[in-house]
Amino acid sequence: MTDLATARSILETLVAFDTTSSRSNLALIEWVEDYLSQHGVASTRVPDETGKKANLFATCGPQGEGGVILSGHSDVVPVDGQAWSSDPWTVREADCKLFGRGTCDMKGFIALALAYVPRFVAGRRPVHLAISYDEEVGCKGAPAMIERIAAEIPAPKLAIVGEPSLMRIITGHKGIKTFEVNVRGHEAHSSLVDNGISANMVAVQLMALLAEIAEDLKEKADAGNGFDPPQATLTIGIMQGGTAANILAGHAHFLFDLRSPPGVDADAALEPFRKLYAELDAEMKSRFTGTGISVTQRSDSPPMTAQGSEDAVAFVRKLTGENTPPAQVAYAAEGGQFQQAGFPTVICGPGSIEQAHQPDEWIALSQLEAGARFMELLAAELA
Repeated sequence: MTDLATARSILETLVAFDTTSSRSNLALIEWVEDYLSQHGVASTRVPDETGKKANLFATCGPQGEGGVILSGHSDVVPVDGQAWSSDPWTVREADCKLFGRGTCDMKGFIALALAYVPRFVAGRRPVHLAISYDEEVGCKGAPAMIERIAAEIPAPKLAIVGEPSLMRIITGHKGIKTFEVNVRGHEAHSSLVDNGISANMVAVQLMALLAEIAEDLKEKADAGNGFDPPQATLTIGIMQGGTAANILAGHAHFLFDLRSPPGVDADAALEPFRKLYAELDAEMKSRFTGTGISVTQRSDSPPMTAQGSEDAVAFVRKLTGENTPPAQVAYAAEGGQFQQAGFPTVICGPGSIEQAHQPDEWIALSQLEAGARFMELLAAELA
């Protein structure tokens, strides 16, 4: 008998915490710490530099080698501007689905793992829970936790990252680099273009080149690499600038990300962009003091490959019954970071990525049930 009812109750609790990446996740972390403590499980926080966010990891069962890491991120994407038909922070059931922000991506997996803590505690081999922050903004939170896990936990057998995969085994994902660009212009009346520099017009030049780079990456893609889409993708997610139509903009700001499959040199792809912003920066500074361009890399997360995952795939296949070949996904995740630290890693979790980040995000009850069966079999395998 599965602990599906417990998992559903925990999911309702987790969703109620607004852990949008721009906010603190500490209330959720504190709740998980208390829950684990009730089952005799000690946990370790790994906070960020501000103390307003934290990762959490814990070992259920005996200390020893050969355990399994179950990893999930606590943060969710914003609901601002989305047309939700109900409160996104309250789980609602309809049409055999559970609606709410994070139900699919990826509090459903965390809820399932927590529901089975009593079973894991009784096992012969350990289950290591790993809950991160800031995955949704470039996988920024997990590396510090993974470093601690690698240093303090006896060698685990594998890591399972529970991103939504419809419980299919995933052995590859793209890497991601995210960048923030700030352009400081010189304000003047828009009719007197020689008396100032429009930060917006400079930003447009930079963004136009990024669009050209994106097209070039598409043309050069390896169509048979197993990713959909196969190319490295470059997108501008946020852009802001200016104060009025008749003022040369004093400031412009945009964020972009580059998601690259294994084998694509992201730094080389961005070299024309670096050359252009250096040239524009020098030209601006030569005309007006206080102007210029700054580019800050906000995150850099490696891709995950199938290399070295054969035993992990075989282990997880026994739990899922999945017989189709492992797949690859276009999204970035923390799997590459676990793999980079030396852990054989796969992605496998309930729900579909197509429901993630959407208004009225949902997970099918059948997927939650499949996840519960997975945890049941994992507990039996380690018992």
